[in-house]
Amino acid sequence: MKKFLHLTILIVSYAAAQAPAGYYDGTSGLSGYALKSKLHDIISEKNINRHYGDLTDYYNQTDLDRYYDYGVSNTTILLDIYSEIPSGPDSYEYTTANIIGSASAEGQGWNREHMMPQSTFYSNYPMYSDLFYVVPTDARINQLRSNYPYGIAGSPIYYTFSNSSKIAKSAIPGIAYTGRVYEPINEFKGDVARCLLYFAVRYEGKLGTFNFNNNSNPASDTNPLDGTEERAYDPAYISMLLQWHQQDPVSQKEIDRNNAVYAIQKNRNPFIDNPSWVNAIWNQSPDNIAPQSPSNLTVTQNSAYFATLSWTPSISTDVIGYKIYQDGNLVGTTKSSTFSADHLTPSTTYNFTVKAYDNGYLLSADSNTVSTTTLASDVYAKDLFVSKYLEGSSNNKGFEITNKTGHAVNLRDYRLSIQFPSGSNYYFPDPYELEGIVQNNETFVVLNPDANFSCYTINQAKFVTAAPQMTFSGSQYLELRYKSTTVDAIGVSSTNNSSVLGNVSLYRKANINQPNTVFNSNEWDSYPSNYCQNLGVLSVSELISSGNTFRIYPNPVQNEIFVEGKTGQVRSVQILDFSGKLLYSEKLPFKNKKSVSVQNLTPGPYLLKVDDKVYQFIKK
Repeated sequence: MKKFLHLTILIVSYAAAQAPAGYYDGTSGLSGYALKSKLHDIISEKNINRHYGDLTDYYNQTDLDRYYDYGVSNTTILLDIYSEIPSGPDSYEYTTANIIGSASAEGQGWNREHMMPQSTFYSNYPMYSDLFYVVPTDARINQLRSNYPYGIAGSPIYYTFSNSSKIAKSAIPGIAYTGRVYEPINEFKGDVARCLLYFAVRYEGKLGTFNFNNNSNPASDTNPLDGTEERAYDPAYISMLLQWHQQDPVSQKEIDRNNAVYAIQKNRNPFIDNPSWVNAIWNQSPDNIAPQSPSNLTVTQNSAYFATLSWTPSISTDVIGYKIYQDGNLVGTTKSSTFSADHLTPSTTYNFTVKAYDNGYLLSADSNTVSTTTLASDVYAKDLFVSKYLEGSSNNKGFEITNKTGHAVNLRDYRLSIQFPSGSNYYFPDPYELEGIVQNNETFVVLNPDANFSCYTINQAKFVTAAPQMTFSGSQYLELRYKSTTVDAIGVSSTNNSSVLGNVSLYRKANINQPNTVFNSNEWDSYPSNYCQNLGVLSVSELISSGNTFRIYPNPVQNEIFVEGKTGQVRSVQILDFSGKLLYSEKLPFKNKKSVSVQNLTPGPYLLKVDDKVYQFIKK
């Protein structure tokens, strides 16, 4: 199509294209992988993840062609970057009604294309339905692209499509891969690059669990991910993406799409909002000197199922993280100088070492070795457990999950699974993966995005998804998994559970603080459908018994309550009433101050939660 841009509309659109005020707070002064990690924290918080089947309708908001022949009119034509011809008429056009499953030639219909192939993340949610890189494209080109990477086309050329994009043998400089690539036209190379770089930021912390290039046969490996969480891609592939980003700057189409996806998912592509961040993160020159080792590795807490390690950081200034080894095997990475090795076996001896790694992924020598023998038993839960199950009317579906393990838990290997019937058999669709960190004595909530509970909103939930796991009707078996292992079961597998799970809210009894791989209805209190009380918080008695390490004053308090102690590491404070209802929450509250404002509270007793420690106070 011929390009169509109306100057007045263009100016208005750019004026409205900025991210909401405060959205990127905390990024000032950052660069390199520290900036990337901060952007990850921002764009990963409070996402609304939709079902893959919902995307077709959403494309009417995000992907209509208002930029070429159609301008700003109320067109119903989809903009397909695989077939769009910017300089003239398209060979064919689609509306959302033209979706099909497969095609034998171009122009027969469209389907949903994962710009990052779904084989990368095993088709699991939330990655499976992320609108930022799942786009409408011609079905035939989509099929032929398969899971080939985007790249520079060499010779021979296997297919040339109607808009001159092509599939050919890879000619990406510096990469051993010699298989096929799909090269988009120049008009959309920057769009592709910024979508793939978004993926690298959004799913930092999980990239190492995905399917990536392990160099076992680099000439045939189609995946440019390299297994690193920070850099994300093979360096030569990064160079190509940076080149595409520079040669094809952010367009009005991308700006409008970024805003439209934000309205749906509540997150943004930072490289459309601030293109300079691409070079600020990836245009680094690492040295060839391995970092100094961390030292003074010690075990600061020993238990039956975990051991918490602490060490003195490496003195090298380019260190970006630490690798933790348990009996010689890599068990985790962290950016901090503490780590809890979990899923251990009671009464077992383990040996730990730590290595530092820098922004060139050079490893230090081992730290000292520390040995510990886990306890035979302890007072903590051996794993996370589901503490509330809510099966209400319509889309009122929710879970509450609690951490009483005695340590912070990284959620990257946890997932929710559901079992559906298929004739006389049952199957598990692809799971919904959790992410982030949950602190000890912290609960979090997973809700369907269309839930409408009386006591809790989707804005309060840690995870909001319409993945199959949150579309249960009360008959399905559900479970919390760690990797492929069942942690906690809701219902009985391979059976209809309507008599137990239908139209009820189940609350784990107060004396139950362990998960159970076999569902036991005696562990639960049953309430009516849509019942919703104290969701997302521990009970008052559980909170107060969690221990104290800070001093608060004055008490009673008028306007400001001060917190004394090691406040520099405090991640959040919350104020709750004695029913457990959350009234106020603030992240990094003591970064620039030592107090919390309570002047808007009505007089009476309250709870102040400082991370996982809770204090009673009275507002005068």
